[in-house]
Amino acid sequence: MAQGVKSTVRRRTILAEGPITLAIDIGGSGLKMQALSPEGKPISDRLRVPTPNPATTTAILSALDELKVSVPRFDRVSVGFPGVIKQGKTFTAANLDPGWIGFPLARTLERRWGKPVQMTNDCAVGGYAVIQGHGVELVITLGTGMGSALFTEGLLCPGLELGHHPWRKKTYEDYLGKRGLRMFGVKRWNKLVKRAVAQTAATFNWDTLYIGGGNATKLTLKPSRDIKIISNEEGLLGAMALWRDRV
Repeated sequence: MAQGVKSTVRRRTILAEGPITLAIDIGGSGLKMQALSPEGKPISDRLRVPTPNPATTTAILSALDELKVSVPRFDRVSVGFPGVIKQGKTFTAANLDPGWIGFPLARTLERRWGKPVQMTNDCAVGGYAVIQGHGVELVITLGTGMGSALFTEGLLCPGLELGHHPWRKKTYEDYLGKRGLRMFGVKRWNKLVKRAVAQTAATFNWDTLYIGGGNATKLTLKPSRDIKIISNEEGLLGAMALWRDRV
């Protein structure tokens, strides 16, 4: 296993009939990778390394190469990326390096690894793992920044990036991301989260809200019938949805 790689799931890789998907979650704080069976079940360890600093295209691609060594075999790749994705390119990358803007990540990985690649926003990938496919469902992640994904009857509405929308005197991400948590402290940050939740309900009239991300563990907001707190591991398990209706 590559030096510095953390494994949070101890599971021996098994043989499976059908395509094995390599799920990748690129985040502002960590890079994660796991192999999934044709049924979407984990069949390898969940690997994680810190996101390089600076998070340039070269540094992250090299780190992914190192992680890949610990995955015995795979047939295709699903990537969740923290930004807007258009035609396999990373259109925005607010919490990484500016060199990611307009970078052809899907094509680069296909040439680098010789496998087909599908990619979308990282919050959307996590959302695919938890949504029920009924009504309006909003997913937000609280981590380095603030991710968001909106689904209607199970269909993704791409390019939302709610974290960068104006809210109060700045943006949602300024208050609810890592910078906001450090600036305001946990108690006030939680009050801001509750206010933001109320604002999203008024804006989107969602039926169900899912909240995840690394800082979701600091929430004092109580889960309810229409508000769910989700595991940070969902960012990998929704990877199979990127291959629906594709041969």
